[in-house]
Amino acid sequence: MTSMWQWVEDAAAAVRERSGDVPEVAVVLGSGLGDFADAPTDSVSVPYAELPHWPTSSVPGHAGQLVCGNVAGKRVAVLAGRVHFYEGHDLHTVVFATRVMARIGVKNIILTNAAGGINAAFAEGTLMVIDDHINLLGSNPLIGPNDDGFGPRFPDMTEVYSKRLRAMADATGEAKALPVMHGIYAAMHGPSYETPAEVRFLRTIGADAVGMSTAPEAIAARHMGMQVLGISCITNMAAGMRKPLNHAEVMETARRVRGSFISLLEGIIERI
Repeated sequence: MTSMWQWVEDAAAAVRERSGDVPEVAVVLGSGLGDFADAPTDSVSVPYAELPHWPTSSVPGHAGQLVCGNVAGKRVAVLAGRVHFYEGHDLHTVVFATRVMARIGVKNIILTNAAGGINAAFAEGTLMVIDDHINLLGSNPLIGPNDDGFGPRFPDMTEVYSKRLRAMADATGEAKALPVMHGIYAAMHGPSYETPAEVRFLRTIGADAVGMSTAPEAIAARHMGMQVLGISCITNMAAGMRKPLNHAEVMETARRVRGSFISLLEGIIERI
């Protein structure tokens, strides 16, 4: 077994001690979407810094807390914040929390993010279910020696994002009268936003939204047999489509749609 396996096991043991029953769902919260961490009842909150080997984010909008509690009658683990490739972490570190969730027995993971809209039919505040992704990070979290304890050397990626969970998102949107779009998510390095030429390229290859996360976690989750749902909050239109971009506006848009975002998550979790 690799040292990463032991680190994941150490963190998993610490989470088990604090979380109570095994969560049915894990939810990773993207930039500005942290209000959902207040949704669980009968919850226990643990700062990442108190969990062994757990990486912490330096990015505004990522609180750095693991919250375990109940949402819509289900036990849920909420990861309020993630680390990113652009912060200087390698991808093995980026997917560490995802691997811990799998090791404690979580079967379903919802990955959320703030993303730039490329599809001209989208508007700021659109909630987009990810149907598939294009990994343009130039790397993969599975590079290096494979630990069979995590999963196979060559995992299939035909259905990274679960059809079953995507259908639940659609059913929730319909039931709650929340418009839900679908699209392809492109993962880029960052931290600089894309140039207009890059956005034109992304549109040409089929991307509907672009961001700086999610794809590595989805790959690692599928490697370990988890069912994945991805949801992007379109917090801004990508470069060249409207106005210059800044992180403060990303955060403000995410805050503006937090009610719809929380309602959608709660309805999906209720159906799982």
